[in-house]
Amino acid sequence: MNSFISLDVKKLNEESPFVMLGDRWALLTAGTVKDWNTMTVSWGQLGVLWNMNVATVYVRPQRHTLKYMDENDYFTLSFFGPAHRPALAFCGRYSGRDVDKARETGLTPIFADGSVAFAQAETILVCRKLYRQQLSPMCFLDAEVEKRNYKGDHHFAFTGQIVAAYQKAR
Repeated sequence: MNSFISLDVKKLNEESPFVMLGDRWALLTAGTVKDWNTMTVSWGQLGVLWNMNVATVYVRPQRHTLKYMDENDYFTLSFFGPAHRPALAFCGRYSGRDVDKARETGLTPIFADGSVAFAQAETILVCRKLYRQQLSPMCFLDAEVEKRNYKGDHHFAFTGQIVAAYQKAR
């Protein structure tokens, strides 16, 4: 983590969370230095809940990353510049069950406060899991939203306290 500086999450020099997650995407990673998986996320929230700065991410039951999210106490969100968009697209398209995502994309995994992130990231958020719940079809108030987005594979929502934030040293 030598090329990163630690800072207060409230002082991140980032765009809005709508741009960070919805437009730029991120890599959600969980596991250990020896055994980890990552996946691209473009749905999520960053905000304040339970008097803590938190990130909420969503993982479908069939994703290989779910096992790592369930088995580990921490996860990271790694945000990249536009040059890494093809790597993020690859990590969203292919499963870590079938391919070595780091080797295929050229991304370098690094240890970050109890989890794994990537050396090429511009910003890294390290999160400690607080809450996990699968979305329920019965809880959708707009049935069309549920119908458009699910075929019985409702996401698991994970909310984590942001315990560390890093930005690439400039």
